[in-house]
Amino acid sequence: MIIDAKDLMLGRLSSFAAKQLLLGNTIDIINCEECVVSGKKQNVLANYIRRIDRKAPGKGPYFYRRPDMFVKRSVRGMLPFKRSRGRAAFKNIKCHIGMPDSFKSEKTMAIGKADIGKLKSADYIKIKEICKAVGWKP
Repeated sequence: MIIDAKDLMLGRLSSFAAKQLLLGNTIDIINCEECVVSGKKQNVLANYIRRIDRKAPGKGPYFYRRPDMFVKRSVRGMLPFKRSRGRAAFKNIKCHIGMPDSFKSEKTMAIGKADIGKLKSADYIKIKEICKAVGWKP
């Protein structure tokens, strides 16, 4: 199953992907950098920067700065990762920045519940902007 994350909300995309993974499906998420997080731009960025700055540099916790790993980590948060079935399901997900050449001819799946059009306000920020703010160098 190939999911195009362009203009999809991160939390809803992650929960949908987690459910499909627990059912035994293999999932590829493309265009991870185009996924969005709802909220005012300044508040969302301040939240992620605060989470990164409160750690001790050598001890963690460590947060991903690449958009594909950022999305993959949010999917992992929706899985029962401390159990064996959650770990086995997590091995079946792959996230990609952009559109890989191998998926250009494939049909992508649309998730209607996760579309950005469902937001009541126009306040959102793309994952690539969050990642750039926390130190990703594309």
